[in-house]
Amino acid sequence: MAVAQPTKPVETVETVAIRFVGDSGDGMQITGSQFTTSSALGGNDLATLPDFPAEIRAPAGTLYGVSGFQINFSSTDIYTPGDTLQALVAMNPAALKINLGDLETGGILIVNSDAFVPSNLKLAGYAENPLEDGSLHQYRLFTIPMTTLTREAVAKLELKTKDADRCKNMFALGLVSWLYDRPVEPTLEWFQEKWGKTDPKVAEANTLAFKAGYFFGETAEAFPAQYRVEKAKLAPGVYRKVRGNEATALGMIAAAARAGKPLFYGSYPITPASDILHELSRHKNFDVKTFQAEDEIAAMCAAIGAAYGGAFAATGTSGPGMALKTEAIGLAVMLELPMVIVNVQRGGPSTGLPTKTEQADLLQAVWGRNGECPVAVIAAQSPPDCFMAAYEAFQIAVKYMTPVILLTDGYLGNGAEPWRIPNVEDLPPIEVRHATDPATFQPYLRDEKLARPWAIPGTPGLAHRIGGLEKKDVTGEVCYDPANHQLMCELRARKVAGIVESLPEQTVMGPDSGELLVVSWGGTYGAVRTAVERAQRRGLSVAHAHLRYLNPFPRNLGTLLRSYKKILVPELNLGQLKMVLRAHYLVDAHGYGKIQGRPFTVAEVFAAIEKMIAESRL
Repeated sequence: MAVAQPTKPVETVETVAIRFVGDSGDGMQITGSQFTTSSALGGNDLATLPDFPAEIRAPAGTLYGVSGFQINFSSTDIYTPGDTLQALVAMNPAALKINLGDLETGGILIVNSDAFVPSNLKLAGYAENPLEDGSLHQYRLFTIPMTTLTREAVAKLELKTKDADRCKNMFALGLVSWLYDRPVEPTLEWFQEKWGKTDPKVAEANTLAFKAGYFFGETAEAFPAQYRVEKAKLAPGVYRKVRGNEATALGMIAAAARAGKPLFYGSYPITPASDILHELSRHKNFDVKTFQAEDEIAAMCAAIGAAYGGAFAATGTSGPGMALKTEAIGLAVMLELPMVIVNVQRGGPSTGLPTKTEQADLLQAVWGRNGECPVAVIAAQSPPDCFMAAYEAFQIAVKYMTPVILLTDGYLGNGAEPWRIPNVEDLPPIEVRHATDPATFQPYLRDEKLARPWAIPGTPGLAHRIGGLEKKDVTGEVCYDPANHQLMCELRARKVAGIVESLPEQTVMGPDSGELLVVSWGGTYGAVRTAVERAQRRGLSVAHAHLRYLNPFPRNLGTLLRSYKKILVPELNLGQLKMVLRAHYLVDAHGYGKIQGRPFTVAEVFAAIEKMIAESRL
């Protein structure tokens, strides 16, 4: 596609947050994803926030059927998808009504005027057409008949009207690609890769619609200017766009490959964790075996079997699935086998909010099993960090012969950021030692880390009993002796607590002591980090500690916490980490909770920081 030289003024801006919104069948996720790919290849730093409706296919035009995709792209480092929007693309009245409040005054508002018909206005609860009643005067409004223009663009293909209308999201993508000077080649190439061989007419239709949108922006008098976001100054290396669930899968593959072991992943489909299974199933060439189980219990038990057989074993789920896996996780703890259990957290309880984010499973991860059942817990902080979090989870699991729970969430799992692809040789080694000597083998004879041997079934002379009944120390025989039960519980607890010796010390961003320490974990990292940086620029005495290791905590965390007058813990729950810190370290931690299915905004966290510092000075 030959792109003409700009004929309109080009304004350079530092950061833009834009959201594409429409019906769940309007292709907003594809539109946003392709815009993200173009921005990543254009060299910008970026962060995304896909937002799916809970209904699989809600009635068209309804408020609860709106799907959205937000991207924040910048020439500087960014950590969040953005608080307020500089641009909003709304494909129907319902999408406009739900999302308009996030658009900044003076922001660009692009709407598909063809969708603003009486029936759709009624479904969205509009008494009058907002495009005509003056209620949108504070925005730069562009009303464009996208459906009509798309039909005209693909008319020569003689498609059915319904099929032609499906291309209108690509008209919108073309228009916004022109508006923000995005490279067009990645999208045009994607059309051919996806449909070129299987359905060339679909590929051509989307290409025509995309080009029509692009050149509409260039030629229409309505748009007085074009905007450009320069490349970000990223560290040298090879980058790609990666979603958190993709990164989790790739981290598992890397860990198994680095150790020279096969990878087994057993899972039952559940939103928003299913994409890990999908991604791993594409990589059989790396000796990856995926198993879609009939239920969560079977998936967990299959992972136990794979670990017993000597594979790097993992399973993944979301909140309700963790509840179903609980008894089998207890079995894995009793067997002391290495495996990784991923929980991509979502809104709860019960079925809850399947497509929305939350981080309310911390207490479940640390303590949510019957009996004394300690499990190591790690939490990823960003979509790219899911790679190293998964890698480290396997490191710990194998080194200490224990299950490890990896916590991500819907925001991290579905969100995307640029990822600097690591060199395999730079990844830390994972040493695997299997017992082989019958003369020295005892199933529960522990090393200096209290890890028991990992014996592969069938190894001559190493036959031993396994199961969920309590084991006798060293020999592994079934044992009901009360003193032995206490000893084994204490040994398992000491082993998990001893993982602290392999963890780095906790760091802070900011002063080593002062008025306020803001403590975060998981996907809240970006919003909290940005809010603390803003507070520091305004002269406030505040620091930020982001916790990656949640059981056990880093060895110096207690000392750090006691170095500040006040502690603030923002989290997407009603105060779970706050409660754990207060119980563990007897510090006066204060919580700031949000459980609305959406991540924190920077403004929310900044306001909480200002409020706590103001109160501490009274």
